[in-house]
Amino acid sequence: MAMQDMWVPVPIPEQAPVTEGWVDVRGTKLWFWDTGGSGHPVILLHAGTQSAAGWVYQQPALAAAGYRAIGYSRRGYYRSDRGSAADPGTVADDLDHLVRHLGLGTVDLVGAAQGGFIALDYVFSWPEKVRGLAIVSSLMGITDADYVAVNNRLRPPFFASLPHDFQELSPSYRAGDPAGLAAWHRLDEQAIDGKRINPVMRNTPTWAKLEAIRHPTLLATGDSDLYVPPSLLRMQARHMPHADVHVIPEAGHSPYWEQPDLFNTILLNFLNQL
Repeated sequence: MAMQDMWVPVPIPEQAPVTEGWVDVRGTKLWFWDTGGSGHPVILLHAGTQSAAGWVYQQPALAAAGYRAIGYSRRGYYRSDRGSAADPGTVADDLDHLVRHLGLGTVDLVGAAQGGFIALDYVFSWPEKVRGLAIVSSLMGITDADYVAVNNRLRPPFFASLPHDFQELSPSYRAGDPAGLAAWHRLDEQAIDGKRINPVMRNTPTWAKLEAIRHPTLLATGDSDLYVPPSLLRMQARHMPHADVHVIPEAGHSPYWEQPDLFNTILLNFLNQL
């Protein structure tokens, strides 16, 4: 078999024009960007180590495909106020403030990693406001005992002390794209300016609640994801048998960053069928 180049980097594309602003949520403000237009709104929900600034590969692709792409930083993340730890609100309510602030109807949600928790909390709370649901490399926060036991086996206690790039990016990516790795590091470092705000959920995610979701759903992960390996994704998919399921090769916990062309193709194919 002929060997290909170790890695073919994908340069960060030119970004589509956006309107930026802040939305008031219970006494604090969250930063958002919005490509605008008349296309169906797609809200991008960032991972726990990133912010709304981390969707640089998806923002122009969605806008070029005719969608209204929107991203926002959660409390304590890049350009958003931290607010009070004593009154953190809920992640679903914060998202709904943004939806109402922008006057949106039904939305498509794309949640990566911790952003998947927010997407699920929102669809549990206001299912009528969601058209489609894409959950990417997310543990989802499922609390059933069998799922908790699997995750305890996957990541020993020392895992939390490892560098973010080791936790979240595949070996192929770290070896093959030093410029992309440096850009990811810059976004990671700017994402949290101080103590991270842990999300507060309106709902407790369970298998039963997941099975009740009837929205068109995309589930995806990277084949090298240390958080959501393919076996865990299959476990999730058994409780969402209607979902479109993808394992993205040579990608870790950030497949939308590591393999953006393939990820965008999968995402747009899903959205275009809604």
